Formats: sequence, structure tokens, C-alpha cells
Amino acid sequence: MKEVNDKARDLMKGFCRVCKVCDGRACAGEVPGMGGVGTGSSFKSNVEALEGIRVNMRLLHDATQPDTSTEVLGYKLSMPVMAAPIGGVSFNMGGGVSEEDYADAVVSGSRAAGVIGCTGDGVPPFIHESGFAAIEKNNGHGIPFIKPWEGAELDEKLEKARKLGCTTFGMDVDAAGLVTLRQMGRPVSPKTPEELARIIEKVHSWDARFIVKGIMTPDEAELAAQVGADGIVVSNHGGRVIDHTPGTAEVLHEVAEPVKGKLAVLVDGGVRTGVDVLKMLALGADCVMIGRPVSVAAVGGLQEGVEKYYETLKGQLVGSMVLTGCRDIAAIDLNVLF
Repeated sequence: MKEVNDKARDLMKGFCRVCKVCDGRACAGEVPGMGGVGTGSSFKSNVEALEGIRVNMRLLHDATQPDTSTEVLGYKLSMPVMAAPIGGVSFNMGGGVSEEDYADAVVSGSRAAGVIGCTGDGVPPFIHESGFAAIEKNNGHGIPFIKPWEGAELDEKLEKARKLGCTTFGMDVDAAGLVTLRQMGRPVSPKTPEELARIIEKVHSWDARFIVKGIMTPDEAELAAQVGADGIVVSNHGGRVIDHTPGTAEVLHEVAEPVKGKLAVLVDGGVRTGVDVLKMLALGADCVMIGRPVSVAAVGGLQEGVEKYYETLKGQLVGSMVLTGCRDIAAIDLNVLF
């Protein structure tokens, strides 16, 4: 991973410093780039919220070889992890690799590791096109996330994504505040429950599932369940759309509690290590999405870099489960936390 990170640091110069601790401090306000918007408070809150959580170490047990496998949204995963949808290599990551190679590294590397890669959307079109191509190459093994576009663009992209063979679609409603897209003539906007219900009904008619990303309050989690969403992602868009939100780990338990068992609860934001994954699962997540670290691994090592990151992450998760007495994913609950 040191070689991968060193290469990524060189290729991403001016866009990401590939800091030893990816906490949003050095890159605050650097959007485009990999930083958080404004003061970077929301990005930093994600990391700080996770750092502030402690775990109970337990060693008098027989959980010597924990099983990290799980099933989420119909996917059998080697561990409860997915790559978060991130795109825009040329203006966010320095352009050291092509968008096509980047998307392929994330989706193919995730598949090889037994997890799922999600793809992003945006302007220009090659962002979603590269993601779609990677998912198609991998026989539908990936989740395309489409922004909450106004007008016909949303349905057009959903129809294009339908042809990829994937079984799950996502919408990052937390992108609704990206005013730059409106200035480019490609407006995004929040969705009413009625609008969301129509979209979900359409996807369900394809015998597919739908995830809503950008849920940060219990009432909106319940709304998502009411309109038929199969999953939510507790997310503040990596701190890239609005300043001064709480970290996702701060709100996760409260958001997950009323919808547990009704839909899949995913979360992203500040997850860097296997013990971070453990903490998020203990707080109520069924699966954890990881953004920036996977992006850095993809830029620095393409598919091999992504696979190596997951290998490292899984080793950390196994170690954390041994040291907290968790023999499988189902055993991870609030008792793990101090």
C-alpha cells in the first residue's frame, strides 16, 4: 500500500496530498479536488465522529476465525463493504489516470475482492459512461448511482443503466445542492416523496432494487422506507455539499433505529480502517461504503491497488472482530462499543 499511496500522491499532486491520516484538514475548501466544502467542517466531522468512538476489547471467547461474509441487497459479500460512488478523475483527482481506467479499477477490483463497486455520475457525460462501461464489463456486478437530475435526464440515465445487467440502482440525493451543475445547464434538485415513489416503482417494475443516498435524519429514513426504497445510505456526501453537518457516525444509530429490518442501512463518511467498519456496523449499519481511500488506491495502483486496499481492510476487520469477541457480522452490535 505504501507504493500505491506514493504513486497516487505523485499523480494527484495539487488535488490530493494522500495524507497519512485522511481527515480533511489539509484539503479544506478544495472543491473541485478531494476536500470538503467551505471550512471542511463536514468532512472533518465524519472522521472525528468515528475517532471519538471507543471499542470494548474482549479476549475470553472462541471467536478465533471470524466470518466476515454477509448478504446485503441480495449481494453475497466477502465483507460488509462497498466502494462509494465517486467520479470526475480529471477535475477531482488530477487526471493521472483516465476516467475509464479508474472506473474499471474500482468496479473490477471490488468484484475480485468479493464486494461491490458503485459508480458516479456528473458532467461531462464520460463520468457516467465510464462507470456504466465498467459495470457492463463485469456482467452487471456494480451499482450505478445517478444524480437527482431535473427533467428527462434522470429517466434517460436510468434506462441506459437498465441495460447493464445490474440488479440495484442508486440516487445520491445529497448531490441536490451542487449549484455548479445548475450553472452548467444541468440542474439537480431535491425529490419529493411522491417523485421518489414514482422512480422506485419504475425500478421495481424491472425486478431491481433502489437505494437512496444522503439520508441524515430519522424522519427522512422513515420516508424512504414508506416510498419503497430497498436501502438508504447515511451520508453527507463526504462533506462536499454543505458545511457544518454532523459526522455520519454521530447520527447513524438514531437514523437506523426506526427502519431496521425494513430496508438495508448503509453508511459512508470517514471510514478508513477495519475498526472503522466495525464501529459503523455496531451503530446499526448493514454495510459500509468507502470513498476516498478506494479512489486513492485506484489512482495509485488501478485494479491491483484496489484489491490490495480491500485485502488490508479485511485483515484489519478480522483482527478487530477477534479483539472484540465477534465470531461473525451478526455478532457486531452496540455491546462492542465502550
